[in-house]
Amino acid sequence: MRQGTALKLVIAGMIAAALAMGGAAHAQTYPAREIRVIVGLPAGSGGDVVARYYADKLSRLAGKPVIVENKPGMILSLGADAVAKAPPDGHTILVTSVTSSHAANVFNFKKLPYDPIKDFTPVALLHRSYFMLMVRADAPWTTVVELTEAMKKKGDKASYATIANPGVIMGAIYRNVAGLSGIDVPYRTGPESLNELLSGRIDYAIHDPIFALAQAREGRIRILAVSTGKRLLSQPDIPTMTESGIPMDLSLWWGVMVPSATPRPIVDKINGWFSQIVSAPETKKFLADSGADPLINTPEKAQEMFQTAIKEWGEYVRIAKIPQI
Repeated sequence: MRQGTALKLVIAGMIAAALAMGGAAHAQTYPAREIRVIVGLPAGSGGDVVARYYADKLSRLAGKPVIVENKPGMILSLGADAVAKAPPDGHTILVTSVTSSHAANVFNFKKLPYDPIKDFTPVALLHRSYFMLMVRADAPWTTVVELTEAMKKKGDKASYATIANPGVIMGAIYRNVAGLSGIDVPYRTGPESLNELLSGRIDYAIHDPIFALAQAREGRIRILAVSTGKRLLSQPDIPTMTESGIPMDLSLWWGVMVPSATPRPIVDKINGWFSQIVSAPETKKFLADSGADPLINTPEKAQEMFQTAIKEWGEYVRIAKIPQI
């Protein structure tokens, strides 16, 4: 080996060791101040409720205040962009529907202000959630098949409510596969659409399980189906869209992301905190009541599932025929 090459290898090794020691030193003093949890959804939305639950538990483990900041807009992209541009020191983290803000948005936008892959390090996947198709409690339709027949007769006068990109995609797949021509009426949150649904001005709605299950328990709405391929372990009585003749297996992976240059020791510390939170019996009950299944994994597993989600959502967007923004 030439002397120059050997010297370069030694220098490279010294730099790598210095970076590793620096990362370890940062981890020993981390967190040095309050932690900001960025959520790309409106306050009070289903996803916001879940994020605030995690933030409360995180504060207790980190020993520092955890402040939730809502940055809704552009299908969770505004929140993701804020984290992508934040200092990579672990004090700003993104709690998000990874399938929306990252995987799906690769295909939803012609140009994003951040790179969903290069600008982030996946820390952990927290839980898997779904979307649900619902009608008002006194509606004459008790199954998706009955709803489909009625909406075909109603033609382009039919309408349905959606919130968030997954709901839009689920609604579009249902409409395209079933051959419907109803109008998608988007809302920022579930409560904004509820009066329209209950009054009959909207025929059906597709919302997150936190909102849908809460309204079902109050007797206001009837859930006809869930977007998964198999029935939920926590809600086994709810049929799937696939059972109803509309094949789909639409799952939402919620996780934690940090800026890509965040030192690995800090990533591992954050992963450890969230692993404790998700494995706690209290969290498992909270997620079950919210129609979600808990996940506990390493950053490597999170990265692997993230890559899989990108492939899956590319196909979902294609089937739903959603144009790029």
